[in-house]
Amino acid sequence: MRRSFFDTNVLVYLFDNRDPEKKIRAQQVFAEESERGRAVLSTQVLQELYWAVTHKLASPLPEEVAEERVRDFCELPLVRVDAPMILAAITRSRSQSFSFWDALIVEAALRAGARRLLTEDLQHGQRIGDLTVENPFREGA
Repeated sequence: MRRSFFDTNVLVYLFDNRDPEKKIRAQQVFAEESERGRAVLSTQVLQELYWAVTHKLASPLPEEVAEERVRDFCELPLVRVDAPMILAAITRSRSQSFSFWDALIVEAALRAGARRLLTEDLQHGQRIGDLTVENPFREGA
């Protein structure tokens, strides 16, 4: 199965009304991948998502609503961040000049066997092993 790993920044747009085009695109991509059983997340993404939608949005979600959305996302396949993944992310962040948090996302996507990493934070088209970075908001995406 060609799994797609979603970074937090893509999921936040599902709840962000400041950029309607990105919201629609995030909804399309997420619906398509989840309906096909290909969407995968990590525990890091769930944590960051809860914080972002309750603190960073122009109209933050109420905590109870944010918790329900996180519970919904918990139904998807999840990669649990553990000590070996953290150590691998440290190594990757140093060797590839990624931020630690981006390196941890990459490690989770690789552990999930994802072929696609949907994110705005890394270079579109970049290949990391069998993983391809895709910015779903890039023109022509």
